[in-house]
Amino acid sequence: MKTYGGFLITQIQRLQGRVFEKMLKDSGIEAFNGAQGRILYVLWEHDKLSITDVGRLTSLAKTTLTSMLDRMEESGLVRRVPDKKNRRQIFISITEKAKEYREMYDQVSEQMNELFYQGFSETEIEDFENKLRRIINNLEK
Repeated sequence: MKTYGGFLITQIQRLQGRVFEKMLKDSGIEAFNGAQGRILYVLWEHDKLSITDVGRLTSLAKTTLTSMLDRMEESGLVRRVPDKKNRRQIFISITEKAKEYREMYDQVSEQMNELFYQGFSETEIEDFENKLRRIINNLEK
C-alpha cells in the first residue's frame, strides 16, 4: 500500500506556517515570527526552561534554537538566566515585553485552529489528534 502521511504532514506544516505568519502580521504582531511564537508559547506556559527543554517542547534543533534565542534576546523577548547551582546550565526566561503579546497571540492561534478544523466534528478532531499522537510516539521510540 502506498502511503502519503509524511508528505501530507509536511505540506500541512508549510501551509500552516505561511498562513499563521500572515495572521500574525495582520494582527499587528511583528515582534516575532511563527517559529519564535512556538518558543514564546512554551515559555508562557512554563515561565523558565532550560534550552534543552525548550528544544524538546518546540521540536527545534539546538542550532536553530540558539540563533533564534539570540535574536529574541536582542529584541527583548527572552533573557538567558544562569543557574545559581550549576554555572554551565542556562535557563531561558520570558520578559515582560513578551508577556504583553500573550493575549494577541492566543487570539491568532484560536483563529488558526478555527481555520485548521473548519468542517470537522469534535469527534473527528479528537480522533485525528489521537492518531497524530500515535505517530509522534512511534517516531520518538
